[in-house]
Amino acid sequence: MNTSAAPSRWQQRIAGEWVGRPSLFDAGGVWRGFEDIRRSSVFEDGITTYYMDGGLSGGGELAGRFALGAPFAFGVLDSDADRIYTGPDFFGSGQPYGGFVDAHYYGPGWQVSLNTWNQTMGDTQVYSSVLYQGPAMVGVFNGVYTRDPALVDERVDTETRCGAVPFIYPSKQPSRYAGDCELWGAEQNLIGTLRVTIDIEPVTLLSAQHRITWSGPIDHQYSASVRRDGARSFHEGPDVWGNATAYGRANYPLLHFADGRRLTGREFMIDAQPGMGAGNAIAVIYELFEHNRLDAVVHGMLERT
Repeated sequence: MNTSAAPSRWQQRIAGEWVGRPSLFDAGGVWRGFEDIRRSSVFEDGITTYYMDGGLSGGGELAGRFALGAPFAFGVLDSDADRIYTGPDFFGSGQPYGGFVDAHYYGPGWQVSLNTWNQTMGDTQVYSSVLYQGPAMVGVFNGVYTRDPALVDERVDTETRCGAVPFIYPSKQPSRYAGDCELWGAEQNLIGTLRVTIDIEPVTLLSAQHRITWSGPIDHQYSASVRRDGARSFHEGPDVWGNATAYGRANYPLLHFADGRRLTGREFMIDAQPGMGAGNAIAVIYELFEHNRLDAVVHGMLERT
């Protein structure tokens, strides 16, 4: 048994019970149902244990796999360098970068590998788990959680109303999303503040020119022609090439630069509403790879200006 005298900074950041109603999507981005969840990560007597209790509403053909037969609980070797998940319900590890943790682990009950991205901002968590059978994606859970008891009912109502809303940028008027993000090195060292700006110039209802600007410790600008086809989108040069699939309000790009760099990310329109389309705030996470090696992690909030 591994014990520690005090919880890590990440453990202190996520203390308490988090409540949400994340949505379940299949691999193609089709909404399948809700997962009613209460999660807590408890440090007690030098030992950290993670608890998860809830149930699946709907699910379609995925229901038999992801319905909970019993509450989950698993041990955690708590550290700001690595969080090791020791079972019995999940085995793997996660690495914190300030308010964001990137975790890879296996759930014997669900029989899937999971890549979970948890972005914590005060009493709000923007959460996603991408579920894999070998290299094939099975589905995605994602949603927004709160640990403020006064906001639980409001959050559950919002997730129920908005969980299936698709990620779509404004399609008729030019728009800009901008904000100050944290920039972390691959060794989990905070580098500084990175200003991220996304300028969007619609061309048709399904295509637009995107210009992305990073300023600060990284000064870089790149452009792409972006075409949307349902939940899928395609970046078709001239500076970056790749594609993305949206699972409700969350868009997951995988982009390649001509110089060999790669970007994988999640862009979550927190406040997108039915009938409204685009939201006014995007919680973003980008992992930047330099010639196939993780080089930096960016996370923060972009506001529509």
